[in-house]
Amino acid sequence: MADQPKVKSTPQDFFLHLLLVVTLYASAGAFIALLYQYINILLPDVLEGRYYYGSGTIRFSVATLLIVFPIYIFISVFLNKLYKREPERKTVKVRKWLIGLTLFIASLVIIGDLVALINNFLSGELTLRFLLKVFVILFVAGSIFGYYALDLRKTPNGTLKYERQFTYAIIAVVAVAVLSSFFFIGSPGSERTRRLDDQRVSDLSQIQWQVRDHFIKQGSLPTALNEIRDEFGGNVFIPVDPETVEPYVYEVVDNKSFRLCATFKTATVTEETINTPKPASREFEFSDSNWSHSAGYTCFLRTIDTSALELRN
Repeated sequence: MADQPKVKSTPQDFFLHLLLVVTLYASAGAFIALLYQYINILLPDVLEGRYYYGSGTIRFSVATLLIVFPIYIFISVFLNKLYKREPERKTVKVRKWLIGLTLFIASLVIIGDLVALINNFLSGELTLRFLLKVFVILFVAGSIFGYYALDLRKTPNGTLKYERQFTYAIIAVVAVAVLSSFFFIGSPGSERTRRLDDQRVSDLSQIQWQVRDHFIKQGSLPTALNEIRDEFGGNVFIPVDPETVEPYVYEVVDNKSFRLCATFKTATVTEETINTPKPASREFEFSDSNWSHSAGYTCFLRTIDTSALELRN
């Protein structure tokens, strides 16, 4: 059998295959990060305390998959069509080198994953949460390794058996993972509503510290927020509701306590948040610094701990 003609790599070959590999790595990383966050939410670890699991990571992973993964599929289809017209192009060195690099990285990932599995087993820390993450890594790295290992064995005119079905299956898995994000973080509209409530909490926290600074300087609470001044005697910016532009409610309860109120659109008080251990607050100069709230009009009582102030000063 005659040898296949040798084909010299062109800039097009180099950049197309490089873009293929880069989009493959980016898509794989985003897919793994997305599934990791789903596992974190469904199987929370009490040792990690309470925090809003991965909404930013989920959004970024979904955005990456929606843009980068289709580019990877498009380049793969384009190259496969090119190979059918010019089978000799499959023998270019840059393609073999980049596929070899991909197999090498996938092998290292699989080996490291198995080492971590055995290590956790011997340490007695083998949990369902960890096993699922191990499976995610094995699934992604194993799929990449298996596909490209078989691809190297193909003849220039050959095709992988069930290659198209395998591609469709991977696309379906990625699509399900992306669509599942709406179950975990909601629609873009609901995410914006949640961020508005986060801003309200941030505003109330800022007002709380402005009141505290006034107490330190004047020795008493302000009767109204417009009484707060900076160190030069000028007016201090007091945040207002980001949506309605209405001022937040401030009420003096006694000589050391005050109440801050806002209207929220979402609730953070759930059975899960109540039963999840909370880390010690750094806001030690207040008797309570919890900002958990229900939907609707919610007030937070704050009492300045003068003993903490004295210790700090």
